[in-house]
Amino acid sequence: MVVFVTGATGFISSAVVKELVNAGHQVLGLTRSDAGAGSLIADGAQVHRGDLEDLESLRSGAAMSDGVVHMAFIHDISHASISARLQILLGGFRRGMASSFMATVIETDRRAIEALGTALAGSGRPLVVASATLGLAPGRLATEDDVHDPGRPTRGPSEEAALALVLRGVRASVVRLAPSVHGDGDHGMVPRLIGIARKKGVSAYVGEGLNRWPAVHQLDAARLFRLALEKGCAGARYHGVADEGVPFRDIAGVIGRRLNEPVVAKSSGHFGLLGNFVTVDNPTSSKLTQERLGWRPTQPSLIPDLDRARYFEA
Repeated sequence: MVVFVTGATGFISSAVVKELVNAGHQVLGLTRSDAGAGSLIADGAQVHRGDLEDLESLRSGAAMSDGVVHMAFIHDISHASISARLQILLGGFRRGMASSFMATVIETDRRAIEALGTALAGSGRPLVVASATLGLAPGRLATEDDVHDPGRPTRGPSEEAALALVLRGVRASVVRLAPSVHGDGDHGMVPRLIGIARKKGVSAYVGEGLNRWPAVHQLDAARLFRLALEKGCAGARYHGVADEGVPFRDIAGVIGRRLNEPVVAKSSGHFGLLGNFVTVDNPTSSKLTQERLGWRPTQPSLIPDLDRARYFEA
């Protein structure tokens, strides 16, 4: 199968590319840089130039493929185009920078999904779209049958855009990832927490630190995307979750011990831009995903993986 992968050089998506290549698929990876092109070639993939806002490059890449894995997403303003940055900045004066950022990147993602769907329409070919568990209702164990909570800044519109393509003859499905996807090369949530602890001299949590984060290893997540591509059902939602919910205080505890810093309670403001995330209680199940796809996480869980010297190398 020829598989078009967007955002193909990121931490998770690069593992997806390797997983697909090792399984015998031909991968066409989307990238906008020479460095990204070199990484794709080194991993055994072909290069397709473009980015998330170049809708024609998305349509042409999907048209050349037997299936698509859509991983690209603007995670911070430095990855946005100049026009998107202006839209975020101007919107921020009216409604707050964070909400303006989320509105802009979610709309960009929605348009990208629709462009991919246009190329796949009527073919029955698979489209697997990455999403996140953080938009699910907090405080209870979420399942694959739950929809995103409209009261939270979520990727719900992206999920809706993807699953609407089922009616247009696309075998579209969604993979929701845990907020912590960990492993070698991780530059996501946990390394940012380590950086804050180093800078401020304490490893912190909020309240009693009992709010729970689900987690999954990078390699387990990559295998799930392959299985969803090969075996996933149209309209399905899958969960990339191995640890259903790790208490935030346990994460802070490992960081404090490794850095030899005190572990203390702080307000969410201590965490700066991560303040909206560190208090989230997001326990999430992957029971249905494991039953329906035969996926079984086999890599280390978050706490033992975090409790390694590699995470704390300067």
